[in-house]
Amino acid sequence: MANPIEQFKIQPLVPLKVGGLDISFTNSSAMMVLSVCLITLFLTLSVRSRALVPGRWQSMAEVFYEFIAGMLRENVGSEGRKYFPFIFSLFMFVLFGNLLGMMPIPVIGFTYTSHVIVTFAMALVVFTGVTVIGFARHGTHYLRMFFPEGAPIATAVILIPIELISYFSRPFSLAVRLFANMTVGHIILKVMGGFVVSLGAFYLVPGVVPFAFLSAVTVLEFGIALLQAYVFTILSCIYLHDAIHMH
Repeated sequence: MANPIEQFKIQPLVPLKVGGLDISFTNSSAMMVLSVCLITLFLTLSVRSRALVPGRWQSMAEVFYEFIAGMLRENVGSEGRKYFPFIFSLFMFVLFGNLLGMMPIPVIGFTYTSHVIVTFAMALVVFTGVTVIGFARHGTHYLRMFFPEGAPIATAVILIPIELISYFSRPFSLAVRLFANMTVGHIILKVMGGFVVSLGAFYLVPGVVPFAFLSAVTVLEFGIALLQAYVFTILSCIYLHDAIHMH
């Protein structure tokens, strides 16, 4: 059975080193570029006609648009509309990364959302952005996030450390949640796929059971890919809400 961890190995496609620093163009980089190109192509072609009665592609684009717009409206309020481009781009980038990672793409096939450094970079951008927005809107009053108004002063020694830990753990929890779910799902698929091959699913009866289970897990993994893109985005909206509206 093949090593299920092997699928997460980053392979350099265009080796490149500058001053001893490896900045090679890898399979992970290629999948990110592919995701951005497909997202741009999908949105450009789907809204090009701007038909009064939308076709299938335009309908899909409008569904995504309304979904993210509704998420921002419900979790951030009307003031969140100016941040729609960023939240929409974040959702689509995570979604396409999750879904493309499920596809058997030759040479460059890779799930970049299964690497914690990628998910942490995205989470750090969100965390830094909402922190800057918070201080830009509220100034030093934003520090009240760590000690809510109305709380007894005697509780400061307990509340402030708890709030600080909770606040600065946001990028870590946001990154690990996406990374862990995508990694575990792909490992399960790889292991089950190995059982199907070793038992001969297509010509031996015993192989039918793992093949059926693999099919069910694959459908579940597609659902998780959609769910994790949603979770990553809605948590970003919640953090943005805190930055705009405080407690």
